[in-house]
Amino acid sequence: MSEALLPTGPVADELQPLPASGGRQFLRRLRSQPATLVAAGIVVLLIVVALAAPLLTALEGQDPTTYHPHLVDSARGGVPVGPLGGISAEHWLGVEPQTGRDLFARLVYGARVSLGVAFAATFVQLVIGLAVGLGAGLGSGWLDQILSRITDIIIALPLMIMALAVLAIVPPSFPRPVLVAVIIGLIAWGSTAKIVRAHTITLKQLDHVAAARLSGWNTWHIARRELLPALAAPVITYGALLIPLNITVEAALSFLGVGVKPPTPSWGQMITSANVWYQAAPQYLLFPAGALFVTVLSMTVFGDGIRTALDPRAASRLRIGTGRRREAKA
Repeated sequence: MSEALLPTGPVADELQPLPASGGRQFLRRLRSQPATLVAAGIVVLLIVVALAAPLLTALEGQDPTTYHPHLVDSARGGVPVGPLGGISAEHWLGVEPQTGRDLFARLVYGARVSLGVAFAATFVQLVIGLAVGLGAGLGSGWLDQILSRITDIIIALPLMIMALAVLAIVPPSFPRPVLVAVIIGLIAWGSTAKIVRAHTITLKQLDHVAAARLSGWNTWHIARRELLPALAAPVITYGALLIPLNITVEAALSFLGVGVKPPTPSWGQMITSANVWYQAAPQYLLFPAGALFVTVLSMTVFGDGIRTALDPRAASRLRIGTGRRREAKA
């Protein structure tokens, strides 16, 4: 009886809840992952700290380059004076061995370098990889072969060895953070191009892309209107996973002595300098190493969460698996 009183026809259609938009679905899936939300909060906090480094160091009253020789014990080889590496109201995380430079100031300014290099290198990789991948996927057979072989050569190049070789011959006057970001981006775009090419070949076989081609649209118009929106999800996902990898590469290059040069602070450079101080002043190693670990872990978890939120199939598999586990427990 109650069903007979329900409206039918156009009125019933108007009363049906509207489906959530793509953005709302993405946010809903993202909110359903507590680990991703925590990682996103940490990533935002790190970015804010890096951007606000001048303000934070001004509040502390220190800067990353000023030496404080009176805060280190020269008789003991330059070990910081005071407990916990010289931690005080003036130096929140203590001072650097031998030089006495403020460790907090160098840490937050090092975040600017590490995150800035990683984001810039990732941007270069995505732009080049997207252009080459689209060209290979949409181009003719000979163009696809040429671009694919170039991509294979780029992938086969050892990133660290090539970066070491290039960084070693560039004049020191060139801005080092910019140079590191450009070199990483120019050497490591091959995987992005492979992913974009594979998705482009799949997408161009769909009916709406074929209809656009039959309507007389040129290749650029098809790529801009039909392919790029569909490629946004995999490219953003892969870019989010590239950022922690590039942070690690920058730290490794600085650790090897060919990355960012002093006095510009970098987490990898600080870890290198801390090699001989991990027993006498362990905080000098623990703070930059801990910051690097937390950053890479948070970026990785956040990137994986974005992948799950942007991929409905992954989200469906997650729901199905959770439901089966609940049924098994019941």
